[in-house]
Amino acid sequence: MTQRITRAHLEAKAATINSMTKSPAESSRMVDGKYRANVGNYHISGSYGGYCLHRMANESGGVNDVFDTGHITARQLAALMSAYTAGLYDASKI
Repeated sequence: MTQRITRAHLEAKAATINSMTKSPAESSRMVDGKYRANVGNYHISGSYGGYCLHRMANESGGVNDVFDTGHITARQLAALMSAYTAGLYDASKI
């Protein structure tokens, strides 16, 4: 039987990617009484019954879809994130 992939599982993978890339762990911060996005933060977006890995692109909250897939199943996203993490690890050894 295969393991169920949960949002918590995906969030943990995003935290690993943030750590590996030295990106901010939190998606936003308070500046002068207003929330501002932490540019560079990787986080999970959930919509349409699926999930997507987003990266903060600007302080206003604009994001990039890291894999350009839109919202996909948790299992598909987990596989892409595992491959991404492996690539980051390999790149750090060069």
